[in-house]
Amino acid sequence: MSDVPSSPSGEYAAVRADGDGSSSGESEGSLRRKIGLVASASALALVVGELVTLAQVVALARLLTPAEVGIFTAGTVLTTALFDFVEGGLRAALVQRGGRIDDAAETVFRATLLSGAVLCVGVLAIAPVVSMVFDDQTVGLVAAATSGTLLLFALTNVPEAMLQRDFNVRRRIIVGPAVSLTFATVAVTLAACGWGVWSMVVGSYASTLVWVVGVWWISGWRPGRGRFDFTLWRELAKFGSPLVASQVGFRVKGIAEAVIVGRSLGAAELGQYRYAQRIAQIPERIIVDVGAVALFPAFSRIAHDATRMRSGYLRALQWAMIGGAPLTAMMIVLGEPAVVVILGEPWRHAGHAVAAMAGLGIGRALGIVGEEAIKGAGRTSLLNWCTATEVGVGIALALALVGPLGLTGVALAISITTILVALIVAKLAKQVVDVPYRSVARALLPSLLAATAAALVTAYLEHAVVHANSTTGAAAIGLLALDVLIFSSAYVGALCLVAPSTMRQLAGVGIAKVKQTVGRP
Repeated sequence: MSDVPSSPSGEYAAVRADGDGSSSGESEGSLRRKIGLVASASALALVVGELVTLAQVVALARLLTPAEVGIFTAGTVLTTALFDFVEGGLRAALVQRGGRIDDAAETVFRATLLSGAVLCVGVLAIAPVVSMVFDDQTVGLVAAATSGTLLLFALTNVPEAMLQRDFNVRRRIIVGPAVSLTFATVAVTLAACGWGVWSMVVGSYASTLVWVVGVWWISGWRPGRGRFDFTLWRELAKFGSPLVASQVGFRVKGIAEAVIVGRSLGAAELGQYRYAQRIAQIPERIIVDVGAVALFPAFSRIAHDATRMRSGYLRALQWAMIGGAPLTAMMIVLGEPAVVVILGEPWRHAGHAVAAMAGLGIGRALGIVGEEAIKGAGRTSLLNWCTATEVGVGIALALALVGPLGLTGVALAISITTILVALIVAKLAKQVVDVPYRSVARALLPSLLAATAAALVTAYLEHAVVHANSTTGAAAIGLLALDVLIFSSAYVGALCLVAPSTMRQLAGVGIAKVKQTVGRP
């Protein structure tokens, strides 16, 4: 049987009419199980998606020229940036909404559809300007051809929000991998047939259509069950505007960092930076995809209950740091040898940058929990402080450190900025979750101490005994795997010593998952 209710209106009938966003009668255990299911499904989908993406990148790299890939990247830079404006933060506002769900959904649907249509026409109109900016007519044609994806993207917002509100697992394990697989299949097949850059254009449309059809089919939501309300739109837009500002700030900072590296260090170092950034962002993608998707609707439902909010916030911090701290420590110790082993000696500078950028793991582990708590409580205006800090401090630090430290300096600026923003988020979150700092420290310190101990042990053995990047081929990969095994064993052992109760909880969760999988009571 389908786990999607036949009537979305009935699906949210349990939401209390007083608008507090909580589910009537939903127990803490029930909510925790939903979070666990979504997190597990997200982890599985992430692994599948990353494997498909890796295979697609390798295949297209062999079938297309760098110039063709560059033309597609340049032609889609505008539409990619405008996705944030199509959504306008309204999807998150709908997830957080407590009452009048049908009216809110109808309002978001019409508003985002209108913005998608307007931006689609706008990109189509300025496509010739894009050609002139890049001095390439094909770039403008790609921009015009892909403008329609903005309108298609607008169609996903309400179904996506409804699915996230309901902690829907099928969205994670079916739609996400299907979208990745569709783009890879279509783009690679057409590239093999000689379609060049247009293989990726068609692949983008095919995967977006699969996305639209998938979320509409699974959600069961249809327009017309509520009515558009301008006053309601203003409330939703007020909630969502700081989220849009955050996304815009993130993109501005990223563009500025690329310009700083490219102009100060040259195209070769910019290539090193791109590869390092993609590798260093793996922990962030894991934390966001696995954790944030479930935390936001969960915090939205319990925001009215101070006791449950405090308990959930501390538990989320503990679990986020259990994952974030070891990933950061492992990248500091093994970032360089891993990059050299996998990509080759010419990419050693990228390995240095990966190690310097490792603060993304801890920073996002701490920051994402606070951000989702703030969003769940409806206090998104607090996040404007984080946006201003990320853009201002991030760009200033990159400019200050690129001269004396080169690429490593820019990477270090990213780490410092991310951790600083996370500390600010934790400070702001205290306004919506009244948790003493000592309680936060107790949730974070065990994982930090265990990760530090594991990093010291692994660093010593790598430099004194293993030497993974001193050889090549299968032997190098085997030695790198040994390093990872050493780190993992040391981390688990250290965590058993400093936080035995946490390890018992981990073991209990693992046993429960196994029993659930095999169907035992």
